[in-house]
Amino acid sequence: MSRAGAGIDPARRVAFDVLRAVSVREAYANLVLPAAIRDAGLSGRDAAFATELTYGTLRGQGSYDAVLAACVNRRLDHLDPGLLEALRLGAHQLLAMRVPAHAAVSQTVALVRAQLGHRTTGLANAVLRRVGADDLPTWLARVAPPADADPTGHRAVATSHPRWVVDALGAALEQEGAVLELDALLGAHNVAPAVTLAARPGAYDPSDLGAETGGAPGRWSPYAVVLPAGDPGAVAAVRSGRVGVQDEGSQLVAMALAAAPVLPAGATGRGERWLDLCAGPGGKAALLGGLAAGAGARLVANDSSLHRTELVRQAVGWLGDVVEVRTGDGRTIGATEPAAYDRVLVDAPCTGLGALRRRPESRWRRSPADVESLVALQYALVASALDATRPGGVVAYSTCSPHVEETHGVVERVLIERADVEVLDVRAALDGVGGLAETLPDRPTMQLWPHRHGTDAMFVALLRRT
Repeated sequence: MSRAGAGIDPARRVAFDVLRAVSVREAYANLVLPAAIRDAGLSGRDAAFATELTYGTLRGQGSYDAVLAACVNRRLDHLDPGLLEALRLGAHQLLAMRVPAHAAVSQTVALVRAQLGHRTTGLANAVLRRVGADDLPTWLARVAPPADADPTGHRAVATSHPRWVVDALGAALEQEGAVLELDALLGAHNVAPAVTLAARPGAYDPSDLGAETGGAPGRWSPYAVVLPAGDPGAVAAVRSGRVGVQDEGSQLVAMALAAAPVLPAGATGRGERWLDLCAGPGGKAALLGGLAAGAGARLVANDSSLHRTELVRQAVGWLGDVVEVRTGDGRTIGATEPAAYDRVLVDAPCTGLGALRRRPESRWRRSPADVESLVALQYALVASALDATRPGGVVAYSTCSPHVEETHGVVERVLIERADVEVLDVRAALDGVGGLAETLPDRPTMQLWPHRHGTDAMFVALLRRT
């Protein structure tokens, strides 16, 4: 360690480096952090501390920025970006963790000195001492807009979400007559989710996995095991590819497509061809491939990115020739392979507003301008998937976003512009999932929610080509 970096807690340095990677390189913390922890040789409590520092700072960034803006005599975007990241890191320790104030301030100032030099240490010290003078509820009462005059603005600051995200999530809940659940949903985004594993069908028994890891069965998926704690990368079955890290909502999407009735009715899956149109990074493809193998079907896993295709190849390697992995533009498959498949999954690129628990940086990275281009892409992919599906076959359209335009809007456009499509009831396809139907409104599509189901906010619609 250099002299300038001497005395800095390694966990804090790891968190700072990951925050900078997220900000500068638009990296995802869930991809960068595990490697940074390993490279620093952290384990146990130190690894857990680095993880909480990183994710907690990202989740609370909106609230912390409002507090910092009240403690700095200039606009935050006029600060050195590295200094701002360090101040956010310090604010999280002072306002949301049981870190002694003197340690939070001194360690953050030492980090600033090592990264930026002596010239900004005085400012960092003064700002953090102001931040630590009050607790978070007191600060939020001071800096958040009044709830009665500006409810969206109040929620945005108090729960650390951009205003447009608060509005979009409120509109999505309103579709179900559940707008009163908005505060519960926003709060759920700021709670670290448990790590959920998927014991891939035909590769690993879920009860064996639970016994080996101390994990509990999932609430919905029969393949799910919820870890009590620890690094999933330390599980041998995960390293072998027979088990994957996968949210239960994602598992239900693959299960719904595999169970959906195709016409003419027959032995489900026997001799069928399935397609995962946007398969990267491979979690749904691996589960779908296992289900295909068990049903006597074969799966083509396609993605437009060479890098993501390689991830898919790694995820489905255990399935051998049951799965064919390809790289190609999903928007053209309907033209090049018309009516070639019995079941097609379109897990479309989206804003990711349904996974803000796991990828909190997405709330700061996306903007309303992204929605229009994503919706156009989503529709093009669904249209291609329907063209690639034989009459009587089924397309599952899925997004990890509850945004109305990305979900119901896309489905409604499909139904308006195509006369050869009907919507199937997802609840009927998942009727073996005990208790799920009772949590869903009376409509054929399915929208899951973190606060209600404990999953990412996955949306899925089953579309049969008539």
